[in-house]
Amino acid sequence: MLLLTLNAGSSSIKLALYEVRDQAAHEVGRGALDLHRTPLVLRLQLHGEAHALTLNAPVTESLHEVTDALLAELESHHALGELGAVGHRVVHGGLHFHGPVAIDATTLDAIEALTPLAPLHQAHSVRLIRAVQALRPDLPQTASFDTAFHGTQADAVRRFALPEHWHNAGVRRYGFHGLSYAYIARALAAFAPADASGRVVALHLGSGASLCAMLDGRSVDSSMGFSTLDGVPMGTRCGALDAGVVLHLLQAQGLTVQQVEDLLYHRSGLLGLSGVSADVRDLHASPAPAAREALTIFAMRCAGEVARLAASLGGLDALVFTAGIGEHDAALRAMIAERLTWMGLTLDDAANQRHGPCISSRDSRLRAYVLATDEERTIVDDMLHLLEASA
Repeated sequence: MLLLTLNAGSSSIKLALYEVRDQAAHEVGRGALDLHRTPLVLRLQLHGEAHALTLNAPVTESLHEVTDALLAELESHHALGELGAVGHRVVHGGLHFHGPVAIDATTLDAIEALTPLAPLHQAHSVRLIRAVQALRPDLPQTASFDTAFHGTQADAVRRFALPEHWHNAGVRRYGFHGLSYAYIARALAAFAPADASGRVVALHLGSGASLCAMLDGRSVDSSMGFSTLDGVPMGTRCGALDAGVVLHLLQAQGLTVQQVEDLLYHRSGLLGLSGVSADVRDLHASPAPAAREALTIFAMRCAGEVARLAASLGGLDALVFTAGIGEHDAALRAMIAERLTWMGLTLDDAANQRHGPCISSRDSRLRAYVLATDEERTIVDDMLHLLEASA
């Protein structure tokens, strides 16, 4: 049996294929489809071989044609007739979903109803789920939620200083990147069980970035709150922002809601700070002072958030860097660590340049690790659990 994971973005679809053998899922391939590219090209690594497969399909609002072409191409390169289920990454689970679920009409309607809480993410997942449903109505589908991992946070952590009515209406801190943090919690437990059972801050640093405080592998606090705009600056997102700035932009500057949304999601963060790029590789290479300043601000905010989360944990035993920047940018890790020397963190420069897995020096009070995340593995493990439960 094959299991397929799908991760729908605003302009891309990421996928992974697994074979189920001996009650375990074994990865056989990964791919990505850029929906802005013409013609559409599915870039696929399957059984260790690279493929660039052209899809002759228009990108419509429903994604039916793209999904049909995608499944057909996969079928021609693998026995997709054995496909047993499809699992989806869904950003927001709201108040309803505290773990993975099998998708039926009721759960899908509930997922779609959460679109206002994640307007730039949720709708893309919903349309991909509906496309698979229309094309393969008998195929089981599951949803794994980025917010679910943070369901262990205390109510006091989740509260904003707003009247209780709004908290009960869902205006609260949710936290995101939960699929990544769930994987990191398990990976650290396998690699360094003593640290995994203690007080850990994981830094998921990519084009989207957040931090999570974990105690014994469970979420205690996180940098992202109500939306994926919160916390540290990101590639194009602003990070934490005084709410008065939004009021000022709307009232005094006359921007529309759509213009403010575009500014905060797409034209801020490292791109807005530097005026050069949202990509840290470009910023490292740029001679522009603003590029260096953007990196400095990013490192400063990340270090500051580590300190805040350490307060939530009542101390700190270890850090884990993960995701694209966290796993591959030794210079930025060093910039963040330099601002945490007062907490007892010192890096082993050679280990940091090798990207870990342990990058702290022998005399460092805090341990620091670099671990690769795997959101798809979390999704497929959720699928297996749900399939076994329903068998």
